Amino acid sequence: MRMLERLAFGAAMVLAASAGAMAQQAPQFGQPISPADLAPWDIEITPSGAGLPPGRGTVAQGEAVYTAKCQACHGAKGAGQPNDRLVGGQGSLAAGQTPVKTVGSYWPYATTLFDYVRSAMPWNQPKSLTNDEVYAVSAYILNLNGIIGADAVMDAQSLPKVAMPNKDGFIPFPRYPQR
Repeated sequence: MRMLERLAFGAAMVLAASAGAMAQQAPQFGQPISPADLAPWDIEITPSGAGLPPGRGTVAQGEAVYTAKCQACHGAKGAGQPNDRLVGGQGSLAAGQTPVKTVGSYWPYATTLFDYVRSAMPWNQPKSLTNDEVYAVSAYILNLNGIIGADAVMDAQSLPKVAMPNKDGFIPFPRYPQR
């Protein structure tokens, strides 16, 4: 029993000494980030379009980008396989049906599509698409879902104006008041 008491006393002393030393100096967790270093990661885009970068893309341009950089994971014309389906599902969110959650049936804002593609796609090289490529792929996917016409051009002014089929299917988040 004496040995256990000595070990406990020794451990308590080490902890007390460590706590005293730690209290005297601030933690050393690197250095503050500069605005220039943060800028490439500060890419939030709101439903109103605030934060959308310059650039533009057409449906035809988007088809070429999609075929080269998206089709392997999302299938021809966004049909899915091996990864998520991007097209179809309109009307499947009704009660009593199995929902098919796609860009065209579920997503409430077209700007969300741009934001997600820009920050996370393609899966093997996220953030590798140019702004023009992201606008073009967004236009292509919106066109495949019948939301915009084949001659549409997407940019920072036109994308937030796209009326998504499920835009009223969500309760607005207070940070993004309806306008």
